[in-house]
Amino acid sequence: MLALLVSLAMAQDVDPEWTVTVDPLTFGLGYAHVQVERAVSERASVYVGPHMRLFDGLLTEGHEPFLGFGAEVGVRYFPWGEAPEGAWIMGRQVVARLHTTDGSAPAKPGGYSSVLVGYTGILGERFVLSGGAGLNVLYYDIGEYGVSGPFPALHTNLGVAF
Repeated sequence: MLALLVSLAMAQDVDPEWTVTVDPLTFGLGYAHVQVERAVSERASVYVGPHMRLFDGLLTEGHEPFLGFGAEVGVRYFPWGEAPEGAWIMGRQVVARLHTTDGSAPAKPGGYSSVLVGYTGILGERFVLSGGAGLNVLYYDIGEYGVSGPFPALHTNLGVAF
């Protein structure tokens, strides 16, 4: 995967339509995401990727023995830029199957919905740096574990454009 990202970063296309990014903030919270984004018009892009809750995050109090596997999809609108770069308004949805590793609760669906505003910059024609903030509505709880309800949403992404 690293070799693919490096080779994409070395490509010489000057008008990127695609990005592949990872979110270091959510990784620190115990969730792994890879987002593959495609500009679908001058002002809009869509992205998809796998979603995984693999381990307790930095803010988890005690051990929470549950995992989540699913997918994330998002749409970004760029009112003042040209997708996939510039200021954006985004809606995203994560859907996952949650299950405990200690058998304390039956498996169930979970996920979250978010609305955010932010900015994506493409530095040196390839390096993607993106950030935003907004509102999450989480339904990511199973048994006595996880979280549910409204929370602030933060977005951080690093990756490559091509």
